[in-house]
Amino acid sequence: MARTVADHLVDQLVAAGVERVYGIVGDSLNPVVDAVRRTEGIDWVHVRHEEAAAFAAAGEAGVTGRLTACAGSCGPGNLHLINGLYDANRSGLPVLAIASHIPSAEVGTTFFQETHPDRLFTEASVYSELISSPLQVPRVTRTAIQHAVATPGVAVLTLPGDVADAEIHDDGAPILIPGACPARLLPNEADVAALAEAINAATKVTLFVGAGARGAHDAVLQLADVAAAPVGHSLRGKEVIQYDNPFDVGMSGLLGYGACQEAMESADLLVLVGTDFPYTSFLPAGVRTAQIDHDARHLGRRTRLDLPVHGDVAETMRLLIPLVQRKKHRKFLDSMVKKHDDLMGKVVGAYTRNVEKTVPIHPEYAAVVLDEAAADDAVFTVDTGMNNVWAARYLTPNGRRRVVGSFLHGSMANALPHAIGAAFADPDRQVVAFAGDGGLSMLLGELITLRHYDLPVKVVVFNNASLGMVKLEMLVEGLPAHATDSPPVDFRAVALALGIPAVRVENPRDLRKALTDGLARRGPALIDVVTDPNALSIPPSITAGQIRGFATAMTKQILGGGMGEVMSMARSNLRNVPRP
Repeated sequence: MARTVADHLVDQLVAAGVERVYGIVGDSLNPVVDAVRRTEGIDWVHVRHEEAAAFAAAGEAGVTGRLTACAGSCGPGNLHLINGLYDANRSGLPVLAIASHIPSAEVGTTFFQETHPDRLFTEASVYSELISSPLQVPRVTRTAIQHAVATPGVAVLTLPGDVADAEIHDDGAPILIPGACPARLLPNEADVAALAEAINAATKVTLFVGAGARGAHDAVLQLADVAAAPVGHSLRGKEVIQYDNPFDVGMSGLLGYGACQEAMESADLLVLVGTDFPYTSFLPAGVRTAQIDHDARHLGRRTRLDLPVHGDVAETMRLLIPLVQRKKHRKFLDSMVKKHDDLMGKVVGAYTRNVEKTVPIHPEYAAVVLDEAAADDAVFTVDTGMNNVWAARYLTPNGRRRVVGSFLHGSMANALPHAIGAAFADPDRQVVAFAGDGGLSMLLGELITLRHYDLPVKVVVFNNASLGMVKLEMLVEGLPAHATDSPPVDFRAVALALGIPAVRVENPRDLRKALTDGLARRGPALIDVVTDPNALSIPPSITAGQIRGFATAMTKQILGGGMGEVMSMARSNLRNVPRP
């Protein structure tokens, strides 16, 4: 029976478990859209910007682990996908993108809207191919799906409209090759033995854990107990290892907090567990370092490496723990855990006490109240910037919650579209878009998507009319903040105009009720929280150069007539100073 290439591709997506395609319709994409319309088990989700389509697909894949799909029409349409696809690919999420193309006979003639998606998307994908003939189907389309699922990552199919509409004849070949169960990567026993010997010989061991330890929570903590090792983590490792963890010493990096940095620098053996942590300045070059990772490309590319172990974290723990001798002396562990508790109470926690009368609202306090009001199995999607800091420090993982963000690509505007994908994946689960006003403004039209599909996404906007992270970056470089502030926007009014229930909170006394009521609503809701634009994030390790830069920037600001703003910033951040 004759069918079109588009029909066959959509059938393959359904067979692979894809339930929806995110995108915006367009002429070259029409055969695919119509095939979706006629096929049971798959729907078209009409977003307002193709960038949001790619982010939404990534958000769904991030919480389900299953293949998702997005699409863009030729030229400008599919080019809009690229930012979200970069994000998905760097996060290792299985996404198939359909980049429709100009008529195949016109390729290479600088035709209207001509681009070359098969070339453009190469860096944002694990597989990118042009389908120029129906004879390539189903092998190329099937190969794209295999790459996306198995790597995992983004696979891009560039599909001219005329080819999508061309007929193919089934030859009885299976639509998909049955997927194999994921393999386990066993480490070399000699490498495991060498690591065990190093742990046994060390007096102060620290574990630094990343997202690669997912599924190995209990085993990693068993090693920490036996080795008397404090456990720090990266941002992506927070939801993996922080909960139910008596050895927790917090997080390192620009968003970090607690005693993690000191625990790494004071150790005589640092074990990197499932992390490709990129910030080399926070990794101690003078400490003997081991690294466990399932991807050999990660080994040693960030910092010194004395003991590499190539294998899955869970499998490595299974072989390693029986070889490690239980340490009797636990002074290092106890001192780091106590230091962490002190720092959390005196510095990080200081922002959240006695601030019920402080206006503008401290964002740290707002993050704590949100954390307390949210469901135990909530999905938080977090915008890049200062919201990353507040989420990292104040959202509490428990093994059931999820935190999704553009943590490797670092794109603005991801929270709302990520939340759209997460909500489609599980409409009965609470999804909270932890949005900044800058990020929300960039893809503001996706509020229409929430209303269109009545998605139960709760958008909590930390509205400080400022690009806070950029402001901080300028200050530590000795530059006065410039072009970081925006005109105040009443996002409550915007949401109400679109038919979304919304509230604006300016008084901290109203915050808890507004969040509790908003999260309990059916369907979409928006809570516009007006926060202090001068609240800054202080990393756990501050260099002399950063201090000099900050002082220089403040001096320039005063000389430029900004004394009032400098004093306001000081008042907003005095809680950073530890008190005995």
